[in-house]
Amino acid sequence: MHAHYLQHVPFEGLGSIEPWFVDHNYLITRTPLFASNNFPSLEDVDLLIILGGPMSVHDDSIHPWLTSEKAFIRAYLASGKPVLGICLGAQLIAHTLGAKVYANTEKEIGWFPVTTTSTDSTCFQFPATLNAFHWHGETFDLPQGANRLASSKACKNQAFQIGNNVLGLQFHLETTPLAVRRLVTNCRHEIIPSLFVQTEQQMLSATHIAYEAIHRELNRLLNYITRGLS
Repeated sequence: MHAHYLQHVPFEGLGSIEPWFVDHNYLITRTPLFASNNFPSLEDVDLLIILGGPMSVHDDSIHPWLTSEKAFIRAYLASGKPVLGICLGAQLIAHTLGAKVYANTEKEIGWFPVTTTSTDSTCFQFPATLNAFHWHGETFDLPQGANRLASSKACKNQAFQIGNNVLGLQFHLETTPLAVRRLVTNCRHEIIPSLFVQTEQQMLSATHIAYEAIHRELNRLLNYITRGLS
């Protein structure tokens, strides 16, 4: 199996997704959009991961590669193959499917709970409550045909699923202690503590139990979305 990921900034990588790929013998390739916009052939990719980043889906004038990335995502979605979008990645999926992406009423940065909202047994089921890591200032409307899977107090649309192959997460299940440190270092200007923005110390002091919980759900999700691959 061949997994490809779209990376928007050097300091946001696969995190705990990578060991899952290794354990399942995936070939891993990437498009580092900050350096190159060379995309693979759609026929060669079995699973696409679209990572996060500090830019907006509307920043084509600042990051011209966004235009070609959206075209690639649109074509990939039409292929019917599994795709997981994380944070900006989820916003890009929603945007390419015609949904609005806009500033949320609150920035959500740090460890905050999300609650499951879907009762559709055919969809992926999150725990009733999961303390997840967040770093976003924008949100999205649900694309047509999407099923909302999770919400939080700060953000109504935290996760969605379309069919059996498309999943978008506004929050981060893949994050690791190193990933949090890199985000804090590179995006420190966004940390203005408020009701839904934690301090650096609060974010960095998360226990291994917190990471184990989100990684366990990530593994479940990856198993779910790839169950049709052989």
